[in-house]
Amino acid sequence: MVQLRDISPLTGFLRDHKAYIQRLTETGRPEVLTVNGRAKLIVQDAEAYQQLLDLIDELDTQRILKQ
Repeated sequence: MVQLRDISPLTGFLRDHKAYIQRLTETGRPEVLTVNGRAKLIVQDAEAYQQLLDLIDELDTQRILKQ
């Protein structure tokens, strides 16, 4: 679930991308970037994203085995 503190304008990301990258790496949580107040992009640390993909793959394998 995305938390309110994980929603920021895209312009903030563009201005201070190093801080965002550090925070993404430390927390592992995705962040929503907005354009004109509307959610436009999701950014996430690559390692956290890979863990998500691995979990999806594991759940898909379990679903197939149950069938």
